[in-house]
Amino acid sequence: MDESTLYEQILGLKSPWFVEGVRLDEKTSTVHVSIALDSDAKLCCPTCSKTCPRYDSRPRRWRHLDTCQFQTLVEGEVPRVECPEHGCLVVKVPWAEERSRFTQLFEALVINWLKHASVSAVCSQFKMSWNAVDGIMQRAVARGLARRPRRVEKRIAVDEVSFKKGRNYVTIVSSGEGHVIDVQEGRSSESLDGYYSTLTAHQKRSLQVITMDMSKSYIHATMQAIPEASSKIAFDKFHVAKAINEAVDVVRRQERMDLKNAINSRSVKGQRFLWLRRGASLDRIQRKTLKTINKIAQKTGRAWVLKELAMTLWDYKHAGWAMRGWMKWYSRAIRSRLSPIKSVAKMVKTHLYGIINAVVLKADNALAESINSKIKTVKIRARGFRNQQRYKTAILFHCGGLKLYP
Repeated sequence: MDESTLYEQILGLKSPWFVEGVRLDEKTSTVHVSIALDSDAKLCCPTCSKTCPRYDSRPRRWRHLDTCQFQTLVEGEVPRVECPEHGCLVVKVPWAEERSRFTQLFEALVINWLKHASVSAVCSQFKMSWNAVDGIMQRAVARGLARRPRRVEKRIAVDEVSFKKGRNYVTIVSSGEGHVIDVQEGRSSESLDGYYSTLTAHQKRSLQVITMDMSKSYIHATMQAIPEASSKIAFDKFHVAKAINEAVDVVRRQERMDLKNAINSRSVKGQRFLWLRRGASLDRIQRKTLKTINKIAQKTGRAWVLKELAMTLWDYKHAGWAMRGWMKWYSRAIRSRLSPIKSVAKMVKTHLYGIINAVVLKADNALAESINSKIKTVKIRARGFRNQQRYKTAILFHCGGLKLYP
């Protein structure tokens, strides 16, 4: 087998394309593979696939996978056709994507590297410019979005993630399978409405669960765009528990100041995380400690009991019983004479419809939070992003579940 036949098989070339010659340049450590087209080959318009006359040809070059330690370049004259309908266009070549300076196999290799390394690291590995690697990522995402079927989602999750320091956020919409569906700039009602505006009336009606935090902007956008939204919005358990835990901690700090000069106040000091833990996760010694300091810090003890009671209310299966349980908790919290707990209780009552939906539908933002964690890893690896468009591209590349390869 000669070198021309070898490279024809490596590149997967078939008639009318063939390898005309192979040249090794030791000074530049490159292999030049010259490709040609049969002179009598029929040429087709790349848009409508109609047979068209040749207009002229243009020299093109693509980088291919390295041959041992030598960089491999595929070169050739690519003809242009004159289509009566679409004008003068370059014909498609089987080894590379349109408007790409790299072969499909080389782009696939770069995509594999980009899944595990930053753009800068890939640039260093392959001796490429930053824009060249970024272009491969952008084309991969564009391919994936074009291939993604238009699905009817039943469950989606809405969350925000920071873009950079300050109030710079993007809104992340993810599916029930844990893939990012859409990324919108900001975290306002217009941001989420930007996603809802892409849905058909049937897709909006088909949505059964929309999990989110208690953001007024997201609630407003969902109420305006989605039919029967009040029965579909589910507020994530994590955010409710976080609000109650923060209230318990405020009570603890206030009482700690009140007991600062008390004789036995030292036993209360340094017990913050003990109060914030679930009672079921405490061992025997921790339970004994909590029981001892509960006699001193009685206000914090009452707040802790209410926190523990609230965590048991997520186990209901029927809306009626869940409503009774939460209203009983609300009544006890309002009568607790603890201002932070009362504030959280009022917040819970205002958003009770979404909490009940989350309880009954067993909906949470766990997958969305795991996506946020992955996005933060991508951002740290890249050491930040220049603009939100590139941030969006990176999120869809790593978390979109897209078919990226050429």
